Amino acid sequence: MTTTILLSERSGPVKKLRAEGHIPAVVYSSRMDSEHVTVPEKEIRASLKRNPRAILNVTLPSKTKQPVIVHEVQKDSLTGQLLHIDFLQINMKEQLDTSIAVHFTGEAKGTKEGGILQIETHEVMIRCMPNKLPEHLAIDISMLGIGEHITIADLKVPKHVEVLSDPETILATILGMQKLDAAVEPAAEQAEEAAESI
Repeated sequence: MTTTILLSERSGPVKKLRAEGHIPAVVYSSRMDSEHVTVPEKEIRASLKRNPRAILNVTLPSKTKQPVIVHEVQKDSLTGQLLHIDFLQINMKEQLDTSIAVHFTGEAKGTKEGGILQIETHEVMIRCMPNKLPEHLAIDISMLGIGEHITIADLKVPKHVEVLSDPETILATILGMQKLDAAVEPAAEQAEEAAESI
């Protein structure tokens, strides 16, 4: 944990806090009451950019330091402005269940043959000790051909990480053009029939 963020006690109108560069947040814990705080926008943005699932060391208004992870981020869908952050306090001596991003590397050979890469799942649930939490899981899709897919079972994970998601869940597939046409044609036919009935 190299990042330490000072959280402040929340006071005043939320709109004013955001205008001053502070984002409303809540720190949840199974061992204590939740705390309503604010977090400096500049610092949390930088942390989310580096690794959105990183373990952060925060200092609470009571001056107590606690390890947390970002559990949820609320953003304005139009402007991208951070609206609210949920932090989850963790115990470094207990295993952690959390979601983690899957990064797809390489260029699938199926896309070079005219297929379309379709990502079905971007994250998987894992369990591990907090100090063993990886930034992400990566999988090479370069050998993926048209009509082929990869599942969670194909992921190579560190030995200290347990995958909790269904291993049969599809991560990515290469769709052939004929499959795309088959999906479009019924919709087009329905549109034509609707037009003729008017």
